[in-house]
Amino acid sequence: MRSTKIVTSFIRNNEKLLILKRSDKVKSMKGLWAGISGIIENNEEPLKRAKIEIFEEVGITEDKITLVKSAEGMRVNSPQYENHEWEIYPFLFEVENPEIELNWENSEFEWIDIKELENYETVPSLQQVLLNLL
Repeated sequence: MRSTKIVTSFIRNNEKLLILKRSDKVKSMKGLWAGISGIIENNEEPLKRAKIEIFEEVGITEDKITLVKSAEGMRVNSPQYENHEWEIYPFLFEVENPEIELNWENSEFEWIDIKELENYETVPSLQQVLLNLL
């Protein structure tokens, strides 16, 4: 089975969680709600990649975020690709009143209560990833 290592970061502000809707321009999981995700390149440190993705996808710089918690890497089967799994490294960050500037990878964003996540069509296992951080 093939495996791809990715980071998935959640940003919290005033007890609200930021979720992003993946655009039609991305390769996978189009139109699904997600955290801030990206593929870990080479042997890159997951925390470093998480901070890069946060800046690229929502425009928040490293000095504005505080790491609250990280969790062990977890494996999730990919329903889109046969014989493939995602190895996900989850992170939870806190930020105060950020200005969100989406790049091309996402078309919308929302600040939600954590319990509202079940009302959204999300990438596979997003709730499970989040629960590992709470």
